[in-house]
Amino acid sequence: MSETDSDQKSRRPVRFRRIGYIVALGLLLVGGVYFFRYFWLEHPVGHGPAGPSVPRAVFRSSWTENKVLLVGLGDSITDGLGASPASKSYFNCLIKNPSDEFPAMQGICLSRVIPSLKSENLARSGTTSIEHLEYLIPELQRQGKDTFGIVVITSGGNDIIHDYGRGSPREGAMYGATFQQAQPWIENYRRRLGTILDEVQDRFPGGCRVFIGNIYDPTDGVGNAITAGLPRWPDALSIMRAYNTIIAETAQHRADVHLVDIHQSFLGHGIYSRQFWNANYRAGDPHYWYWQNFEDPNNRGYDCIRRLFLFEMARVLPPLFADMKRKQRSGS
Repeated sequence: MSETDSDQKSRRPVRFRRIGYIVALGLLLVGGVYFFRYFWLEHPVGHGPAGPSVPRAVFRSSWTENKVLLVGLGDSITDGLGASPASKSYFNCLIKNPSDEFPAMQGICLSRVIPSLKSENLARSGTTSIEHLEYLIPELQRQGKDTFGIVVITSGGNDIIHDYGRGSPREGAMYGATFQQAQPWIENYRRRLGTILDEVQDRFPGGCRVFIGNIYDPTDGVGNAITAGLPRWPDALSIMRAYNTIIAETAQHRADVHLVDIHQSFLGHGIYSRQFWNANYRAGDPHYWYWQNFEDPNNRGYDCIRRLFLFEMARVLPPLFADMKRKQRSGS
């Protein structure tokens, strides 16, 4: 055996090790890309019903024969952006079941229990609470004393998320603001929400009940939306919590206003829904309930929202209407 052959044989293990390192590195890179894509970038929506079960028994008989007007106020959630077809929006599903309704929800809608129900959706996509007070409230006409109002509202989410970090934070478009910077805007929201509710109640001399949804968090409590294409915002969750606290406290202090907790039900169904290590992971349904724009619900999200509203309405309205009927009969 020549010296050259011996040298070649001694170099083979080194060459094989190098190839092994390259292969292992390649596998790690491929695995890392797959891991990142699976847990951060892909958002499967799942299928089937979403959200809590609504008690069927309370929808088996009429709640009232009186005139009732259902009114929608607020932003794109109540407007139904992202619902396809439009009959799948939560507002429309409150009124009437869609044609392909889930078996467990058949007949669970307001038109089933309020034969004289009429509706008017004044909500507009992209609007802030400032615009709700300035433009939408004036569109709501004062009703007669013979009409009872059921009003559903989602308001404040656009105040927080606009303009997606494209400009300097300001009131009504505070994305990127520090918590300290946002303090006066948060307090203005408290006063503005109170005024909105005062104006709504003033337009229903025959009485009304307002059901207001709070603001959900598409980051599942993480507070980082970089994978959705938005810049970092360290104080995002603090500002959102402040808004939701205002909504909750306002509902608590007004007998005619009821909180619908959308925020809690949507945790675990945002952009990190697949991350099983997240504290808000939903093992039973680890799927995405948002539309392609990141900030509005998809059909499953709207299914959950209408269930949440119906659940609260079923708790509040039947005993209220029964009491109204007794008073009418007694003439009081």
